[in-house]
Amino acid sequence: MRLDHIAGALRSPITFSVLAGVVIGALFLVGTGADPITAYEAVLTGALGAEGIGSTLTTATSVLGMALALAIPLRAGLINLGGDGQLVLGGITAAVTGLYSPLPAPLTVVLALLAGMAAGAAYAVLAALCENHLGVPLLVSSLLLSYPAVSLASYLARYPLKEPGSSLPQTRALPDGVALPAFGESTVTVGLVLVVLAAAAYWFTDRRTAIGYEIRMTGLNARFSAYAGVERKALTLKLMSVSGALAGLVGAIGVLSFPYRFVDGSLTAPAYTWTGLTAALLAAAAPLGTLIASFFFAVLQVGGLAMERTTEVPRELTQVLQAIVIVFLAARLRFPGRWFNRRKEAV
Repeated sequence: MRLDHIAGALRSPITFSVLAGVVIGALFLVGTGADPITAYEAVLTGALGAEGIGSTLTTATSVLGMALALAIPLRAGLINLGGDGQLVLGGITAAVTGLYSPLPAPLTVVLALLAGMAAGAAYAVLAALCENHLGVPLLVSSLLLSYPAVSLASYLARYPLKEPGSSLPQTRALPDGVALPAFGESTVTVGLVLVVLAAAAYWFTDRRTAIGYEIRMTGLNARFSAYAGVERKALTLKLMSVSGALAGLVGAIGVLSFPYRFVDGSLTAPAYTWTGLTAALLAAAAPLGTLIASFFFAVLQVGGLAMERTTEVPRELTQVLQAIVIVFLAARLRFPGRWFNRRKEAV
């Protein structure tokens, strides 16, 4: 049985896509005159070594959080492209809560996290309502609603909440103690524990509950699930609220971690939303696969910087690797069945 599982894993589209990406990436490296073994060793050492593991886990916190946020509706065939707006809105709401809350610091941290989640959830629900009642496709409504949210947060960071005397577009620093506890001297905070718990809750819901079964069935065949009594509009509202809450949580975690303030562009520049969506697509929105894919892409992001320093190969190559993996995954999922059917017919 173990051999069967190993063989099945090796034949899986995900394994094939990752290996194909690694091979083609090696060809790119050879074309630039770099040694592929040295470059990949630099990626692994830079991301998983003693000096890089902290940065990798910090990056993985945001990537996994956004991957979960987008995987949950994707499991039901719903595409939420509004991650940036929900992420930024959660971050700026957490910043405002942290700056003006009269509660003690520990309670303010909890309140800021909850406020960020509530803001993200409410904004995601707005996109769902546009689809349910106005007929605007969720993919379009969620994406377009991101722009006013990002612009609003930018305005607040640059004007009403701007730190006096600073030339940077950032809010004032949060009061002392209003921060997520960190592990030792690293930048890794309790936020990592929160997103891992969210991943565990997603796995349990997906595999052990009736609502998880309804979500999977809707993703596989929306018409069949409707005949079975699943109310799509209500499900869309539920999934988008959870999705937005997780995105808002990631934004709040970013603000309550170093540098303990909202900096305009700091949450969107690393492209956590799109990396998270890539991870969710690679894993077909499966809980465990999403966790593994998120860590894989976090390693690529952090390791790419080390590769650039060691081999002078641009770190953008790691983004090319991500794109190659997704392209091969899409091709692998679409063509094998037809190819095997043609072979059978030929025989």
